[in-house]
Amino acid sequence: MKANEIRELASKDILERIAAEKEQLVKMKLNHAVSPLDNPMLIKKTRKNVARMLTILRQSELNK
Repeated sequence: MKANEIRELASKDILERIAAEKEQLVKMKLNHAVSPLDNPMLIKKTRKNVARMLTILRQSELNK
């Protein structure tokens, strides 16, 4: 998800997406520990998406 798309969302929606992404990240890590994922770079991409959403959420809080 791109930063511009995240900025268009409401804070509540961003929090919901963060929770969903974190849950998906945990599942991917567990699956990767048991048997290797087809594309392990998805773990890195998901982690960066969570960080990006948290950063944009924090920026919007500071601007208010």
